[in-house]
Amino acid sequence: MSDAADLVPRIEALGDRLALAKASINRRFIGQEKVVDLVLASMLCGGHALLVGLPGLGKTRLVDTLSTVMGLKGSRIQFTPDLMPADILGSEVLETAPDGSRAFRFIEGPIFCQLLMADEINRASPRTQSALLQAMQEREVTIAGQHRPLGRPFHVLATQNPIEQEGTYPLPEAQLDRFLVQVDVEYPTRATERDILIATTGATEADAHQVFATEELLDAQSILRRMPVGDKVVEAILDLVRACRPGEPEGRDLAGSLSWGPGPRAAQALMLTTRARALLDGRLAPSVADVAALARPVLSHRMALSFAARARGDSLASLIDRTATRTLGLEAAA
Repeated sequence: MSDAADLVPRIEALGDRLALAKASINRRFIGQEKVVDLVLASMLCGGHALLVGLPGLGKTRLVDTLSTVMGLKGSRIQFTPDLMPADILGSEVLETAPDGSRAFRFIEGPIFCQLLMADEINRASPRTQSALLQAMQEREVTIAGQHRPLGRPFHVLATQNPIEQEGTYPLPEAQLDRFLVQVDVEYPTRATERDILIATTGATEADAHQVFATEELLDAQSILRRMPVGDKVVEAILDLVRACRPGEPEGRDLAGSLSWGPGPRAAQALMLTTRARALLDGRLAPSVADVAALARPVLSHRMALSFAARARGDSLASLIDRTATRTLGLEAAA
């Protein structure tokens, strides 16, 4: 009981800090509250996010702002077809000392940071993309047979252009599954675009200010995992994930529409992100509505339409909506 009583004021205090962080971010990344909430949720869960959107929608600006507001050491990698794994991880070089002796020295690559922006990640070859897999899952890399831990916390925010496919390499399913959420960055509304014009074309621009320190973010991640989740929410997560698997009895209605469905990592992602959404809303525990709202960001990159479904003109978004409505009684958030 004392532990629960101590948790309530800590959740409330964290909610207030997160409100300040969101306000600071929104001064530079205007009118995209849903995008900001999803990326913050992924960081609170200790996960990674895939930002999908056309060029010029502020994805790079968002990541740069997050690095400042959350007090994290950031790095940026511009992915290109000629990028090699060593360009990301680092490499050993042979150095000669003044006395003539020689020794290898490891030079860290940009992955040794706390917030890594992988810009246009699908432009690099699969060999280079795979260099991120171990880092994203295990928070360490293996170079020349030696395990090297990464900074804590460690988050990857990758960007991807959904339209331009020439000279790109689709991300393998194993790597897509490592992203906690897929965040679709869409065109702003007219009112938002007007605010952007006014805010960014004057003599000065608003600055974001640091709100969190590294240890505070780690503490927030610990608090999130202690938040209670009711049995009804747990069952809703299981119902939704299993209903999206064509091989399960619950997903038999989708057998002709899906090539494959989400694995257990999707259920884990929903369990964490529903807590984060409640926390960002100032609530002490998640609800079934949170599961429905996070269905698309968590599931869309962990499923694939069958050829027949694509020929019919079906979309994953509409399929997830229908499944959420059928299993939860609520429609997934657009």
